[in-house]
Amino acid sequence: MPKAKESVLEINLGNLAHNYRYLRSKLDKEVKFMSVVKAHAYGSDSVVIAQKLQELGTDYFAVAYVEEGVRLRENGITLPILVLHPQFHNFEEIIEHCLEPNIYSEKILRTFIEIAEKQKQKNYPVHIKLNTGLNRLGFDQPELDTVFELISGTGSLKVASIFSHLAASEDWKEREFTLGQIDLFRKMAWQLVENLGYEPLLHICNTSGVINYPKAAFTMVRSGIGLYGYGNDENVDPYLKPVGTLKTIISQKRNLEKGATVGYNRVFKVEKPSVIATLPIGHADGINRIYGKQKAGVFVNGKYAPIIGNVCMDIIMVDVTDIDCDEGDEVIVFGGPQHPVDFAEAGGTISYELITGIQRRVTRKVIPE
Repeated sequence: MPKAKESVLEINLGNLAHNYRYLRSKLDKEVKFMSVVKAHAYGSDSVVIAQKLQELGTDYFAVAYVEEGVRLRENGITLPILVLHPQFHNFEEIIEHCLEPNIYSEKILRTFIEIAEKQKQKNYPVHIKLNTGLNRLGFDQPELDTVFELISGTGSLKVASIFSHLAASEDWKEREFTLGQIDLFRKMAWQLVENLGYEPLLHICNTSGVINYPKAAFTMVRSGIGLYGYGNDENVDPYLKPVGTLKTIISQKRNLEKGATVGYNRVFKVEKPSVIATLPIGHADGINRIYGKQKAGVFVNGKYAPIIGNVCMDIIMVDVTDIDCDEGDEVIVFGGPQHPVDFAEAGGTISYELITGIQRRVTRKVIPE
């Protein structure tokens, strides 16, 4: 494989396919699979990822906002797309592009019914979000009668799915709470189903739910982070393969004598003669200041090089004193010898924040299956 010539995020579609097949293997064959491709497919490339997942046989997609769904439609994605957090002003655009809104409040429901009726829609697919304890979006149990009354009072909508979101499915210490969420979801969902007279898809399991609570798969599951290679569990991570590998290069090497300082605010002081390498990547690319001051590091020719000093906007400096390297050599920030989870934890954050924060000015390179 050619070496990096700039800062680049490699997107490995073979790893994506591996993760998809692994997660599907945990489910009964009749359970449908919703692939979450919000936030540029967790920091990679939503179009490339969705096209591959459509080819692999996923049943549904989920995005956060309408513009994400429109981009998929404009690039050949024909499967149903759930918009998880639609806003009022987007409703006409949702219908125009055959997207499916999450209905999470009475005001959202009334407004969407009004627009759907004006456009003479019949049985337009919507998804009803139930709040079972995460307390972000969704209807509480006392609101379900109103939900049913509004939906039964119009022919413009049809419920495609009823769903909720687990708050701590990766944390076994919260098992009792999670089982309570699943039980409440079952009760609330069936309260709606019995009144509707038909059975929409039901889903509450996220990636950790798929792995830890497979009996709660109902008729569909949603997976985001697992598709990209992260299981939120050190026992599961070995079975998944990170889709993204972030690489850069050495721009310059510099020999420094004892007593010299490196970077802004002179926060790193050289204690012995050292060799420093400058890399063309910084907090404007998503490698934030939390990784500086030797908290995290990169791999240069297979050896660990700590990040020294403060992370700059476009540059980081690493200590390569004991590493045989030269200007132009490839550097692996995460992926390969360094799992992204380890890099994120070194900075005191989580893999979600790290991978979704890689900015668009970093070149994306697709590695086919």
